[in-house]
Amino acid sequence: MKNILVPTDFSENCNKAANLGIAMAKLYDSEIHFFHLIRTPVDWVKLDKLKEKRYPETLRQIGTAKSRLRELEKKAEKENLECQTFVQYTVETSRILEHSGHFHHDFIITGSSGTKGTVRELVGSNVEKIVRRSEVPVIVVKEDPVNFPFKNIVFVSDFLGDVGSAFKEVVSIAEKCNAHIHLLRINTRTDYNSVEAGLNPIKKFLKGFPELENYSMYVNNEPSVETGINSFLNYQQADLIAMCTRGNTGFLSLFSKSIAEGVANHSSLPVMTIKI
Repeated sequence: MKNILVPTDFSENCNKAANLGIAMAKLYDSEIHFFHLIRTPVDWVKLDKLKEKRYPETLRQIGTAKSRLRELEKKAEKENLECQTFVQYTVETSRILEHSGHFHHDFIITGSSGTKGTVRELVGSNVEKIVRRSEVPVIVVKEDPVNFPFKNIVFVSDFLGDVGSAFKEVVSIAEKCNAHIHLLRINTRTDYNSVEAGLNPIKKFLKGFPELENYSMYVNNEPSVETGINSFLNYQQADLIAMCTRGNTGFLSLFSKSIAEGVANHSSLPVMTIKI
């Protein structure tokens, strides 16, 4: 991980994301970029200084944004990190991903401005669009305090198909943080079976990771993936939930077709998504 992008609107959760980004950049010795979008009433880049004065409110917003970005830059510099800040005058989410592609970021970390931590509330939002379209892993920071370095990572999957490449990203973070990985499979009403039968796909999956040692396997029989995750977190402490997304369907097709419709994560923990 050599380059981390942190899109921010300076909300509380985005500020927590910025702090996490700095901590992860320090751990990986990465460069970090802070990126802010501003909606302007006209094409701002085409205005000269005289015409800018016609829009005092916009000038104030830009000044405030640059000042807040500078504060984040100072935080990064105190940790001896390479840091750059960017302001773009649009609210199109595609600009964030264009920026990420141009600078070859390895990771995106951002905050959810939605209410109490639900994935479903991200659908249609800028955050959900970033998750859906990003080619690199994304961590979304929500209401809960961020505990970093992560010590307990929950990887939720059906462990079928090509999820091995995504899991490598989880393993990389776990190794850096010396974290325990909890591999969790949820059996829903349509595919209830014994715990042992539910463990078989995980065991088969782990044959591709013979050197992995710091892990545990779990199977929950629940009406939905959402309920299964929540019930698991009732008895198992976690710092990060990791899961895969497939294609352009974002959060709506995280697992097998039989349980995809019930997917939503009401935990307010940070969530990491990896596109496969």
